[in-house]
Amino acid sequence: MRASREDPRRDYLDIAPEVREAIRAGHPVVALESSVIAAGLPAPHNIEAARACEAAVRAEGAVPATIAILDGKLRVGVDAAGLARLATSGAAEKASRRDLAFLIGTGRDGASTVAGTLVAARLAGIDVFATGGIGGVHRGWQDTLDVSADLEELPRANAAVVCSGAKSILDLPATLEVLETRGVPVIGFGTSEFPAFYARTSGLALTQRVDLPEDAALVLLAQRRLGLDGAVIFANPCPASVAIDAGTLDGHVRRALADAAAQGVRGKDVTPFLLARIAEATGGASLKANLALLENNARTAARIARAFATHRF
Repeated sequence: MRASREDPRRDYLDIAPEVREAIRAGHPVVALESSVIAAGLPAPHNIEAARACEAAVRAEGAVPATIAILDGKLRVGVDAAGLARLATSGAAEKASRRDLAFLIGTGRDGASTVAGTLVAARLAGIDVFATGGIGGVHRGWQDTLDVSADLEELPRANAAVVCSGAKSILDLPATLEVLETRGVPVIGFGTSEFPAFYARTSGLALTQRVDLPEDAALVLLAQRRLGLDGAVIFANPCPASVAIDAGTLDGHVRRALADAAAQGVRGKDVTPFLLARIAEATGGASLKANLALLENNARTAARIARAFATHRF
């Protein structure tokens, strides 16, 4: 393939017309990951969640841009057929930063992680990204050195990241320490405590907090105008009506970790194993919480994007 002389990225980056026009006009856009569609949720909840998140973004006056790799292109704004393909084909591979060139170069399908989505959002010029929970430092990292690539990408990104903290299966204190060291602000959105994904609380205090989308937008604006690289994380707790008690959740996580160790589950298989075990232990309550927090984060991100769009230009 011969690269375009004006901008070689055009050969690989495919921005949907609606998304492209919104970016050009300065209208609010929210990036959404696709790994939750391909691997994070069981069918049919995966496609239902994807549609619900996009609908929540539109309901708040913003344009959704679900990101994935399809047919050798980094798609920013996947259409309905693409969403269905990601949800049902089983062919989409994990697409973090390290995987993008390989998947595109070999024509494979890829479902973007937090890190992969942040790369695409930066290339496309999208300011706000919604996800469920960021990756982080895994429990037992002292022995495995298992640390998510998300923690490397967040300091490079230039976006607001709305999430329900980090996944509760992680070492949350260590995750926050790495984010602090890398200069990534972690700001509570309507909370003064770091959320633990399914649980609203973790026992870890946050020193910075905002309560309104307008205030979050002003923080992002200041970050940009000061020329400070890196994402701004807005930690948005899981809705109270479906959240799981933090103590109960920690017990489930510890038992799931013990089961994983006993069965020799390692590497990339650990996270889906743990999430499935927790879903089983909670009688599906964790799945219900996951679906609710994804939609809530998409809605909150759209509100922040709309507020930011009024100040950006």
